[in-house]
Amino acid sequence: MRNYEERIENILNRLDTQITFVVAKMKMNEKFDPEDVFFDNGEFMKLMNISKRTAQEWRNKKIIEFSQVGNKIYYRLSDIQKLLNDNYNTK
Repeated sequence: MRNYEERIENILNRLDTQITFVVAKMKMNEKFDPEDVFFDNGEFMKLMNISKRTAQEWRNKKIIEFSQVGNKIYYRLSDIQKLLNDNYNTK
């Protein structure tokens, strides 16, 4: 139970940091460039509601572009938007 609470607290702390960054940017009237916003693999999986295996499969099949630094995987917001746009189905 303690491990679960620590994980939730960690997620909330990261969200708080990101929200603070977004609010600061908005207050400075800066526009976000999707090329400059990155999500790590965990954030990407949560955003897309997919498993670790699915994320790996999408990378292997070149469905989503990514960067890798050591063992960490990162995705540009612009690449996530492109993935969604490329798979958009109209009525």
